[in-house]
Amino acid sequence: MRVVVTGAAGFIGANIVKGLNARGIDDIIVVDDLSQGDKFRNFADLKIADYVDLDDFYPNFEEGHYGQVEAVFHEGACSDTMEQDGKYMMDNNYTLSCELFQSCQAQGTRLLYASSAATYGNSETFREVPEFEAPLNVYGYSKLLFDQRMRRELGNNFERAKTQVAGFRYFNVYGPREQHKGRMASVAFHQFNQFRTEGKVKLFGEYGGYARGEQKRDFVFIDDVVAVNLWFFDHPDKSGVFNLGSGRAQPFNDVALSVLNTLRGLKGDAPMSLAEAAHGGMIDYIPFPDALRGKYQCFTQADLSKLRAAGCDHTFADVQTGVAHYVKWLARQA
Repeated sequence: MRVVVTGAAGFIGANIVKGLNARGIDDIIVVDDLSQGDKFRNFADLKIADYVDLDDFYPNFEEGHYGQVEAVFHEGACSDTMEQDGKYMMDNNYTLSCELFQSCQAQGTRLLYASSAATYGNSETFREVPEFEAPLNVYGYSKLLFDQRMRRELGNNFERAKTQVAGFRYFNVYGPREQHKGRMASVAFHQFNQFRTEGKVKLFGEYGGYARGEQKRDFVFIDDVVAVNLWFFDHPDKSGVFNLGSGRAQPFNDVALSVLNTLRGLKGDAPMSLAEAAHGGMIDYIPFPDALRGKYQCFTQADLSKLRAAGCDHTFADVQTGVAHYVKWLARQA
C-alpha cells in the first residue's frame, strides 16, 4: 500500500509518518521543501520509500508518476499565522491544495488534509458550519477557502466525493517534532526552553476580559491528532470537515503549571500550586502585545459532535497528561 505525506518534514506530517510506520507501513513518499535543512531530523529515524521536493511532486503526481497511491495525507502548508504575504499564503495553502484534490479524484486516491481552527476566528461556537466561520488572518482564510471549495465541489458533507476526502480542523497541537517551527511552536515547547534558560515561563497578562494566563485554548496532543487521522484512514467511507481538538478548553496557566511541575518532578522537587508559582516568580505575566490585538483567539474549544457522529470515539489527553509526556520527551532530547 503506497501512501503520500506532504509536509512530511513538518510537525504533524512527520508524526503521521511515524504512526504509519508503527502499523508496518513504509511504502511512503514524503514530500516537503528542505530549504530549512535541519528539518530532515523529523524523519531521519523513520522508514520511507522516497523523498520528493514539493516543486516536483505536484505536477508529477498529476501525471501519475508514482503509480497507484492509496491516500495522500496533505499536511504541507504555510502555517505561520503572522505571515502577511497573502499571495504566498494562497498559493501554498489554497491553489496547491485545489490541484492536489483534482489529481486525487482523477486517480482514485483518498485525500486527508489539514484544515485549521483558525477558520473560526473569534467565534464563540466551534462547529463545522459556515455561520461560525470568520477567520482573523489570511492563514485562516486560506484554510477556510479550501474547505468552502470542497463543499462547493462535493456537497456540504462531501457526499459527492468519488473517493474519501476528509479535512481536519486542528486546534492547538503540541508534542514531539515541532522544534523547527520557531515562534509558531507550541506554548509548551517555548515554556520548556524558557524555564531551562531563565528559571521561569512567560504568559500573557490580562486581555479580552480574561485574567492573566486565563485565556483558554483547546490544546490537543500530537499522538491524538495522529490517532484520529489514522482512524479515518481505516474508515474510507467517512468524508467531510471535522474538528480535531480535545473538546476541552484549558487556560494557558494549566500548560505553564504542567511544564513547571513536570520539570520539578524530574529533579525530585514537590509540585507547586499556581499561586505558589506566580508568587515565586516562576510564571512571568507580560503585557499583551499590540501586534496581536484584534487577531487573537482568547477562547477555543472544539465541538466534537460531528466527529463522534462519524463513529470516532477516540479519548483525548488533557493538558496535564499530554504536556507531562511531552516535557519528559523534551528533557530526554536535551
